[in-house]
Amino acid sequence: MKKFFLLALMAVMFIGCNSDDELTLIDYVGTWSGTYTGTNDKGDWNFIVADDGKVTGTMHSINSNQNFAIIGRLDRSGQLVAELAVPAKGNFNGTLTVEKKGNGAWDISLPAPARSGNWEGVKDKK
Repeated sequence: MKKFFLLALMAVMFIGCNSDDELTLIDYVGTWSGTYTGTNDKGDWNFIVADDGKVTGTMHSINSNQNFAIIGRLDRSGQLVAELAVPAKGNFNGTLTVEKKGNGAWDISLPAPARSGNWEGVKDKK
């Protein structure tokens, strides 16, 4: 009976754990940078991921020579949800990986004309 109870307890412990429990933000913390392309715009971007998942940075347009603030959050699975702000209204969303690569989509509705596209980049080596 003791063996059965011990095996049952071990099974519950094993089933109760999932891979998300092992994920932390430590693999993502640091500076990330890359490029973006899309309709009516292209340029580069960079942001910093803080220990608490806060993301702050800049997207720079080569076409208009404007900088747009990137402000958002990263979760433990690497999902980035951010806004493009000042002087824009838009989004900068995607995924970062523990292999130090990232990609996603961006869009700006204001200022006109509306534009959108994709971005990709890497975690800077430091």
